[in-house]
Amino acid sequence: MKFWRVPLDTEEIVISKGVVYIIEDRCKGCGYCIEYCPRDVLEFSERFNGKGYHPPVVKQPDLCVNCHYCEAICPDFAIYSVEVAAKQALELPIE
Repeated sequence: MKFWRVPLDTEEIVISKGVVYIIEDRCKGCGYCIEYCPRDVLEFSERFNGKGYHPPVVKQPDLCVNCHYCEAICPDFAIYSVEVAAKQALELPIE
């Protein structure tokens, strides 16, 4: 995003990072988490869960900002995110 001026506290702002966890057996494949993710972190997987639905998978883990919107919108409580410290975010392996 381009600003017309640089905010005075840009060096102090820390953007949080998160790790998304999906409980595949609870998921019914509604796609709300995929559709409403503001950073386009999730997508449908090719495999089926125990109920016969396609659960979401994390396609871009480095874009997650731990907004918790996916877990707020999930009707089955099948997804959640956990904040990662800035130092740990650099060391996380990409799955």
